[in-house]
Amino acid sequence: MKYFKHSKLLLWTLWVLAMVLIIYFATKISFVFQPLFVLFSTLFIPVLSAGFLFYLLNPLINVMQKLKIKRSYAIILVMVLFLSGATIFIIKTFPVLMNQLSDLVTNSPAILSDIETQTKDIALFSTFNNVDLEETLNQLNLSLDAFSKTILSSFTTSISSIIGAVANLTIVLITVPIVLFYMFHDGEKLQSAVTHLFPKKYQKHVFELLHQTNLVITAYISGKGLASIVVAVLMYFGFLLIGLPYTLLLAIVNGFTNLIPYIGPFIGAVPAILVALTVSPTTALLVALIVLVVQQLDANFLTPKFVGKSLAIHPLTIIIILLVAGKMLGIVGIIFGVPAFAVIKTIVVYIKNTRIAEEKH
Repeated sequence: MKYFKHSKLLLWTLWVLAMVLIIYFATKISFVFQPLFVLFSTLFIPVLSAGFLFYLLNPLINVMQKLKIKRSYAIILVMVLFLSGATIFIIKTFPVLMNQLSDLVTNSPAILSDIETQTKDIALFSTFNNVDLEETLNQLNLSLDAFSKTILSSFTTSISSIIGAVANLTIVLITVPIVLFYMFHDGEKLQSAVTHLFPKKYQKHVFELLHQTNLVITAYISGKGLASIVVAVLMYFGFLLIGLPYTLLLAIVNGFTNLIPYIGPFIGAVPAILVALTVSPTTALLVALIVLVVQQLDANFLTPKFVGKSLAIHPLTIIIILLVAGKMLGIVGIIFGVPAFAVIKTIVVYIKNTRIAEEKH
């Protein structure tokens, strides 16, 4: 026993072996955990959505409290405003959005053909005389017929998936407001409740750590969410001004992808520019200009103003996080990977600073 205490390498080796054995046996009895996986997958989207809305709207409740409005009244007022806004969006905007999406998918072969025509016209300029565009497209295996057939077949064969998605969306729309209300009502108690789960000598540190991580999450989600809403609105009016088709759909796509740091604006710009090419190369240039202006406004004013310094993370680190999180969790990982890393960083830095402070004393 004494030997184990002095041999840290052996001790850690045994711990790693024990964890590997636990994981191995867990995979062999995966059927035991199946109900837990089902429960987690069922609750994941509603809880995640409610959590996102909580951090997006809770600062508004805090502002109302500073204006001497009781928290219970502030919660009711915010819930009424949120449900009214969501209802108006679903009734007025959602049908338009679905029509634009359906029209875009249905007309995808014609859109791709228009894009090919426009790119060939661009290739006629002297700058591109030496570029064999058709051969380049063939080398990239970009057959428009095959691509359009793939899209149409995928759309046709996924009717059952769409029905299932609509059913799941209905469940989410019902459960999210309920979960959100209880988060507003009991959210302030959670920090104290979690703190009391730890021994008394650690409670002060746990409380402070929860407070710091809460500030990081609030600043990022509320700030980035508000900035993305502003970006979507600006994109909508910009696209509307130049007469771009599918204006609402493309503006929402740009607002949504704006949640992804650094690479999000480029992802959102691609479908808008492709659709603009079906109109004219000039329209595509105007779309690129609008995207550039709005994203510069966001990068230099909106995000710094709303998010502040809650994301003191190197750009290269963010790119690596996006790649890894996207590979592991898809779109959810891409959106929430960076704030999750910011929380982990906050915890590590706090523990490090606390240990340094204790050693000095």
